[in-house]
Amino acid sequence: MYGIRQSSLILLALHGAQAFAPSSSFRSVTTHESITGTTSLYSESTDTIVSPFDNSGSSDESEEFLELTWDNVEKVLDEMRPFLIQDGGNVSIVDIDGPVVRLQLEGACGTCPSSTQTMKMGLERGLREKIPEISDVIQAMPEGPELNAEEIEIILDGVRPFLKVAGGTIICESISGEGSVQPSINLKMEGSSASLNSVKLEIAQRLQRHFMLAGLQVEFL
Repeated sequence: MYGIRQSSLILLALHGAQAFAPSSSFRSVTTHESITGTTSLYSESTDTIVSPFDNSGSSDESEEFLELTWDNVEKVLDEMRPFLIQDGGNVSIVDIDGPVVRLQLEGACGTCPSSTQTMKMGLERGLREKIPEISDVIQAMPEGPELNAEEIEIILDGVRPFLKVAGGTIICESISGEGSVQPSINLKMEGSSASLNSVKLEIAQRLQRHFMLAGLQVEFL
């Protein structure tokens, strides 16, 4: 993932806020990341694997739910913020409308292509685990420029010199779904660079950062 480390997202997605709650079951912990991108925690005192999700020893404790208030949402977000901040991001509350909470991802998280996944699988799950009154968590996006051909050309003009060196060209064939939750930009690349997925990914990310539309799709014809 860009902007958020894979290990942080996995913890958020699979276990929500409680994955990051401090545990008193081990004294000192060292993080070891394998070449596969998975992260394990080892107790330095015993050198054995310790799961951060082990709830043994706390089974007698009843789960304490929080009331849906601005302060309580902030409290739960504070448990997850360090894992966003360490990757150059953050999150803020925009609005609470009944059972619906609107959050805005900031910094690197706000422009990350996986921001929707971070919001729905990580932050929403963490909030709903602690505050069951929440029915939905919506990502609020900063307002970007209007989605039109002129604005798309601004971005494409920035990459055309590099494509030209590689013997390639790019044009915008069409725009569809303007004003919908999932608009689409359809591009056509020709030349040797057309087969490079890394180039396509870079162009798509530049367009997504420029327009700041959560559901924006970039298709290559």
